[in-house]
Amino acid sequence: MSELRLALEVPRWAARFCLRHWPVVVGLSLVASVQRLVAVNRGLPGVAGVASEVVVLAARVALVVVVWRLAVRGERPRWAAARAFASRHRRSLLWQGALLTAAFLVFDVGLESLGSSPTYLAVLLFVKNPTVIAFTVVWWVGIARQAAVSRPVPVG
Repeated sequence: MSELRLALEVPRWAARFCLRHWPVVVGLSLVASVQRLVAVNRGLPGVAGVASEVVVLAARVALVVVVWRLAVRGERPRWAAARAFASRHRRSLLWQGALLTAAFLVFDVGLESLGSSPTYLAVLLFVKNPTVIAFTVVWWVGIARQAAVSRPVPVG
């Protein structure tokens, strides 16, 4: 299997995961969406701003934990497998980095540079949280999952 094809398995898996588990992925991501919409449009001064950021952080941590648990349900992730995968498939991991960088440039740098008004940014962040950002979180978990639950490739 080519290293690029191996790398592309992860975003495909992430897309299927997001479709299968969209209520939890979107639900937890909407916490950040609403907070960003309010914070960018109206502002959240002082303690309210800090508290809202803590709530967003908690929702994002919860998203990672829930996605990981769902992703490895029925599997047995092992650090030894992850180390072996990283050693055996460095090029695949480099492809992952390149693909994630391209996605970042398009969906973060590119889209944010198209408008400068607070309303544009607020709406963009509202939409990006349950879509682009959530997908990226699932993708990162997918990379860890691919490595940690990989099976040795039979020889011969």
